[in-house]
Amino acid sequence: MTLKTTYLALVVFFFSLTLNAQKGEVKIIQDSDIDKLLEFKKDIKTSDIYKIQVYQSIDPDKAQSAKANFLDSYSEWPVDIVWNTPNYKVWVGNFATRLEADRAWAKIKRKYMNAIIFQPKSHN
Repeated sequence: MTLKTTYLALVVFFFSLTLNAQKGEVKIIQDSDIDKLLEFKKDIKTSDIYKIQVYQSIDPDKAQSAKANFLDSYSEWPVDIVWNTPNYKVWVGNFATRLEADRAWAKIKRKYMNAIIFQPKSHN
């Protein structure tokens, strides 16, 4: 066998291996608790986050009621009541990006027309 023939045989052999390669499918099965852990991680990070304010009142009982009503409709985001003189405010989420906050706001504003997106001031 000549060198050219040997080289050509090797090229054809390796080319045929790539043609017969199997294609596979990857399916990722993720525990639902991972989403909860990611949300907790967002709670820890206090800078560069966005929140949505859905309610404010001088009455803490009304704010608590608003929080409960919100959770009945939208349970996918964390909800907090924050006292900021003289109002109790119902804040939703810990969104890492403005886009993420905008997507949530688009859903929330259907029921809470006065909802606003904001970045809370850091208390560090």
